Amino acid sequence: MTEDSLVEYGARRVIITVTAILCALLEIVDSTIVNVALNEMKGNLGATLSEVGWVITAYAIGNVIIVPMTSWLSQQFGRRNYFAASIIIFTVCSFLCGNATNIWELVFFRLCQGIGGGALLVTSQTIITESYPVAKRGMSQAIYGLGVIIGPTLGPPLGGFIVDNYSWPYIFYINIPIGIIATIMTLQFVRSPKYAEKRKARDVDWIGIALLAAFVGSLQYILEKGHEEDWFESNTIVTLSVVAVFGFVLFLWRELTFRFPIVELRVLKNGNLRIGTIMSFILGFGLYGSTFIVPLYTQSILGWTALQAGALMIPAALTTAVMMPFIGRLVSRGVKQQYLVSAGLFIFFIYSVWGYNILTPDTGKQDFFWMLIVRGLGLSMLFIPITTLSLSTLKGQEIGQGAAFTGMMRQLGGSFGIALITTFISNQTIKHSANLAEHLNVNDVDVQQRISGLQANFMSKGMTPDVALQSAYKVLDSSVLKQATVLSYMDVFLYIGLLFLACVPFVLIIKQRKGGKSF
Repeated sequence: MTEDSLVEYGARRVIITVTAILCALLEIVDSTIVNVALNEMKGNLGATLSEVGWVITAYAIGNVIIVPMTSWLSQQFGRRNYFAASIIIFTVCSFLCGNATNIWELVFFRLCQGIGGGALLVTSQTIITESYPVAKRGMSQAIYGLGVIIGPTLGPPLGGFIVDNYSWPYIFYINIPIGIIATIMTLQFVRSPKYAEKRKARDVDWIGIALLAAFVGSLQYILEKGHEEDWFESNTIVTLSVVAVFGFVLFLWRELTFRFPIVELRVLKNGNLRIGTIMSFILGFGLYGSTFIVPLYTQSILGWTALQAGALMIPAALTTAVMMPFIGRLVSRGVKQQYLVSAGLFIFFIYSVWGYNILTPDTGKQDFFWMLIVRGLGLSMLFIPITTLSLSTLKGQEIGQGAAFTGMMRQLGGSFGIALITTFISNQTIKHSANLAEHLNVNDVDVQQRISGLQANFMSKGMTPDVALQSAYKVLDSSVLKQATVLSYMDVFLYIGLLFLACVPFVLIIKQRKGGKSF
């Protein structure tokens, strides 16, 4: 290859990388940007809180259904065509979401947007991975990781800014110019690999597609709506649980016996990918769980605005962005991934214990700063080694198949994390409220003084003694509930920290094998 050809190849690789990161950012930012606009949507579209929650759920279901199929779809239609079509679907649906006239129109367009968006994330990772030689894949995953890690953090503050200064449709409209640019760059520079072979219509695994949709769609609904519908007290949750279990079993049987499966499960024979898939689930749990819990705490307990809560996460995201290239360089130089992953898990343990110790009903912004910086450092040490390990010994179309597995497991890990955290907080709040109430003796002098002081304060505002006394008891009940909720969040931080700490020895005992079969 001549010097001019090398320069041209290098320039093309940079353009392809920028395009892929742009698309990954589009997808991930949109998964969290709507969170802060739900209240505006609810009022504008005349929807209930339960109905507007489907705006998030529909997008997640669309994502998780399409992700495992991306490798096969790329093969059927050609990677460039499929990637460009996904961007167009995502962009057009963004416009339609902004123009929705009722809640169910918006939910349908979000489902379609999620189907387009799910392909962007996995295909972007595959394109970036294949654009770099094996020796530089650590750095390529660092570049890709910038979008994956920063995206969920950028969503809430960006959404808060748009909602505060404009209106909720603009959180979708901002995708349009970026989507147009990404489509043009994809058609111009991205190429389909030569190993792709289109299947005939009779060879398409339609049954596998149906079983996959039934399995992952039902599972995602259960995780998104289970807490809201009181889990197995709901007939819907019970029915979908049965569908998910049978769908999963039949899907495994179909994919292992059909000649041309929609998802190539045999690629999991690769030891690195198996380990990376499990670790991707844990990474998703930590990434989305911690991104969910801190803004929720600051808004529900401390009374912050969505913009304030989202902005709090930005320094941590910048820390991750700064550290990514350094971690990528360490991986490229041969530092064992298991040591970096173990260090990242331990740092996440420190972050969780730190959170456990600082939470109060009056925790200030400065108290969160260094704790979240530690979180950003831990994420940078987890993402690159895990993704590099997962794809390190895959070749050709196996890379796309492996990226699909890790992407789906990261998404499901986040969904499991948020579902478990939400349920745990609810259950622990009830438990702590009961314990606090047991120790709250109305005959205690301090309690009586507190009630009398509150009653006098309400009476000074014109209330009668009886009404003022009832209001005083309500304030006391509210204080008990708030303290119980704070204790529940403390428990979440502690148990998440212990979970990550427990993973460290399992990562460290994985043995090095020849041929890249494991860590």
